[in-house]
Amino acid sequence: MSIIIVALPKIEDAKRIRKILMDHGFENVVSCCTASAALIEANQDQRGLIISGYKLPDMHYTQLYECIPKYFEMLLMGSANVVSSAESGIIAVTMPVKIYDLVNTVQMVLSQVERRYKKDRKKPKKRTEKEENYIRNAKFLLMERNHLSEEEAYRYIQKCSMDNGTNMVETAQMILTLIYDEC
Repeated sequence: MSIIIVALPKIEDAKRIRKILMDHGFENVVSCCTASAALIEANQDQRGLIISGYKLPDMHYTQLYECIPKYFEMLLMGSANVVSSAESGIIAVTMPVKIYDLVNTVQMVLSQVERRYKKDRKKPKKRTEKEENYIRNAKFLLMERNHLSEEEAYRYIQKCSMDNGTNMVETAQMILTLIYDEC
C-alpha cells in the first residue's frame, strides 16, 4: 500500500490537504511540516508520494527530491512561477489547486508508482558470480562428459530445473555433486 506524505511549511495547510485526500478515499496519508519528517516517514514505507511545498523550514524541494527513496515520487505545490521553474521529473500543481485536480493527479502518480514497483519486483534477481560459476561448471562437465554443445548443456540444466521445480543454481549444484560422487 502506498503512503502519501504531505510536507508543507504550515502544518495547518498540510493537515487540510491530508483531510481532503482522506475524504476522497486515500487511506494512508501523513502530514508534516519539515523535509526531515517526510524522509523519516518515507523510509518506513516501500513506496508512495511526497506532496511538498517549494521551501520547507529545513530543506528546499530540490534537496528533498534528491533524498527520496527509489519508489517515491514528488508532487510540488507552489505558485505559477515556482511550478514553471520546477526541475524535470517533478510533477507540479499550481496553488490554489482545485480539489478535483489534486485528487486526480495524486491517483495518477500513485498508479505509476505501483506499476513501477510491481514491474521491478517481477524482474528475476541477478545471479551472483558464485551462482554463475556453478552453472558454468555444470555446463562444462556436461559438455565434456556427454559430448553436448554449450547450448545443449545449458538447456539440459534448464529442463532439469523445471522438471524438479528447483532453480538452475540448485540443479547445477546437484549435477556437480552427482558427477563428482561417481568419480
